[in-house]
Amino acid sequence: MSTSPQILVSENRLSKSSKYANMLNKVPQITVVFWLIKMMSTTVGETAADFMIFNFKLGLPITSLIMTALFLIVLVIQLKTKDYIPWKYWLTVVFVSILGTLITDNMTDNLGIPLAYSTIGFSVLLAVVFAIWYAREKTLSIHHIDTFPRELFYWVAILATCALGTAAGDWFAEGLSIGYQNSTFIFASGLALIAVGFYVLKLNSVLCFWLAYILTRPLGAALGDWLSQPVKNGGIELGATSISIVFLLMIAGLVGYETYKKNYQVNNH
Repeated sequence: MSTSPQILVSENRLSKSSKYANMLNKVPQITVVFWLIKMMSTTVGETAADFMIFNFKLGLPITSLIMTALFLIVLVIQLKTKDYIPWKYWLTVVFVSILGTLITDNMTDNLGIPLAYSTIGFSVLLAVVFAIWYAREKTLSIHHIDTFPRELFYWVAILATCALGTAAGDWFAEGLSIGYQNSTFIFASGLALIAVGFYVLKLNSVLCFWLAYILTRPLGAALGDWLSQPVKNGGIELGATSISIVFLLMIAGLVGYETYKKNYQVNNH
């Protein structure tokens, strides 16, 4: 049975339209690689901030100013792209993770705000960001980060999750005296429950994504401290420098894989 020319033309246009829409989406597909890079990026956010503060002896205020300036630079680079470019996207994630850590550290160390209050405050802030985002765009889906306002909401939300995750991770480990190791297991268990909710109970995908995204931050913070902190503080004393270097190399390798995969897909379609 033959297919009419009109149907072929319509299908061809639909295919091109779908492909174009995918090309405009500026965030990666949600895969195992995505979550691995995301978790390691949050860990680097914790350890890299400590590395600059203590190893370079820059102090918290100067480190914060430097990281804020660098974050704004890489954010502008990311915002100017018209497509998902792996190295630009993940470089922004690394810097927003570092900045989120520094924001919470400044509130705790310089302003004396308890970690419990910071955790609650950033939770409220994140809820407000999501409310405004949804009221304007009618969606919180990360499959449609294809306009400038949506991308701005996206990065503001991520910055809030990073600050929230740092506060929650430190609050659990230090404020509640649960310890870095136990906190790591608690947040990892939370992620496992979200996975069960998504894959088994078929819960809303957008809700599960953002809950998982929020939890990966305190998981990364607790994991980073557990690996890098001295034994007397509840860590295994691998050092912030070693952890930062190892995780950055692993991130670079996975981002390289993402770049290769993206280029392969583009060249073969």
